[in-house]
Amino acid sequence: MKNELIVDVQQNEITIALTENDRLQEVNKEEKNIDNYSVGNIYLGRVKKLLPALNAVFVDVGYEKEAFLHFLDLGSDFLTTQNYLSKAMSDRRKAPSMLRIQRMSTIGKEGQISDYLKVGDLLLVQVTKEPINTKGPRLTAEISIAGRNIVLIPFADKVMISSKIKRESERSRLKQLVQSIKPHGFGVIVRTSAEDKRVAELDNEMQILVKRWEETIHHVQHPKENPLIQNNKDKDVCLVCQEIGRTIGLIRDLFNPNFSAIHVNDEELYREVRQYVELIAPDSIKIVKHYKGSQPILDKYDITRQMKTGLGRIVGFKEGGYLVIDKTEALFSIDVNSGTKKVHEDQEENAFHFNMLAAEEIAHQLRLRDIGGIIIVDFIDMDSKEHQQQLYDKMKELMSRDRAKHNLLPLSKFGLMQITRQRVRPALEIDVMDTCPTCMGKGKVQPSIMLMDEIEKQLSTIREQYQGQLSMHLHPYVYSYVSRGWLRSLKRQWKKKYDVKTVEDQMLHMLDVKFYDEKGEKIVVEGNKG
Repeated sequence: MKNELIVDVQQNEITIALTENDRLQEVNKEEKNIDNYSVGNIYLGRVKKLLPALNAVFVDVGYEKEAFLHFLDLGSDFLTTQNYLSKAMSDRRKAPSMLRIQRMSTIGKEGQISDYLKVGDLLLVQVTKEPINTKGPRLTAEISIAGRNIVLIPFADKVMISSKIKRESERSRLKQLVQSIKPHGFGVIVRTSAEDKRVAELDNEMQILVKRWEETIHHVQHPKENPLIQNNKDKDVCLVCQEIGRTIGLIRDLFNPNFSAIHVNDEELYREVRQYVELIAPDSIKIVKHYKGSQPILDKYDITRQMKTGLGRIVGFKEGGYLVIDKTEALFSIDVNSGTKKVHEDQEENAFHFNMLAAEEIAHQLRLRDIGGIIIVDFIDMDSKEHQQQLYDKMKELMSRDRAKHNLLPLSKFGLMQITRQRVRPALEIDVMDTCPTCMGKGKVQPSIMLMDEIEKQLSTIREQYQGQLSMHLHPYVYSYVSRGWLRSLKRQWKKKYDVKTVEDQMLHMLDVKFYDEKGEKIVVEGNKG
């Protein structure tokens, strides 16, 4: 599988697109400033309000919207962390030694947060979920610093191995290796990418993560030397450790030997990415490429077209079927439709066929849009229990490739499938509609980039149902576009492929298309709707 990362750096934001075999799989947008909550950021926060009914507190971390911390997110070593923070704040000359820090009693899963925190208390917290809709960010007090191969957890002592590493001999080797290089006072999670790694490589990464922790405590003790600090009213409340940029974060989490290229159109970020790849995979440094072309990088690698066609409310998939994706405050709904094609005379077989095709696109859309929370999928009704089970098994198989934690339930008696998917940031929303060229902005029309795909889809459907002479009428502007290039023009390609005559028609609206038979009668395509 060929994996590529395309990074588009603009004045106010960075767009990061991941493709697999040239198909867009993930899109991330990141604003170019540090005045944002970001998953992984560590803050020195202050408790602003106790919420006894929820067993939680609101925490001020330096921004207008306060963050939410639940009792279960304090972590078992919260008291040890607070003891260390207290010593660091009381004596700012040097950081307390992790070797000498007193281990406090652990916290169980039962208890009240008011027994451990009160209004005005300072604590170290880390963002686990970005603000979504009206909700503020979600926090944890169990701090972790992630690397490519390992995750460092201050004040824990355990070494945990990723469950995706299956070989017992390798699990045992890694556990012994990490135990031998792990500094006292830290726990470690060994990630899947650490499999078969040498001790020198893991030890080097361990030192880097420990240094980040030391810098975090230095920022707590010396806010005037903290480059991340904001102009906060509360001088103690501030960002003390910023998660690496989303570009580097994606490379850290996704990088594997199948990566064929990382294209970056900004020189500064190109150097940063190149340095990181050289650190984690020196043999792959040649895949990092600085894009200098005049054509926008997202257009060059077909990302713009795929975003326009794949991120709208209505998304087509194979053989004319389509999904309708809607968002509410509580959940996402996905409606499956079979479109205008009928591939089986039997309705049950036809529904099963399109549901199986829809399953592939649904799994793709969840990852592409990073949809989280509750998702309800309304598949086309099927009576066969065997078909329902096969569809459920197919969805489980497709979703097994998704990095986000998720859970699926079998089809209900109403033909609905319930899915929950981990949500750490708002789902991607991109306006794919174009300003109407007729009313100059009073309305919206489908994006012009999708028109050629839509025309060809209609031609294919008509040709399957009608074999006579066919003419297609287009607005003069559209007619000029499909005629350009002569030998390579779309007009010539469609003539050869569908035997259709293309006609210029000034009576049509800009994006309207009409088809006529040899008698000049308009062709209306009849089909079945799912």
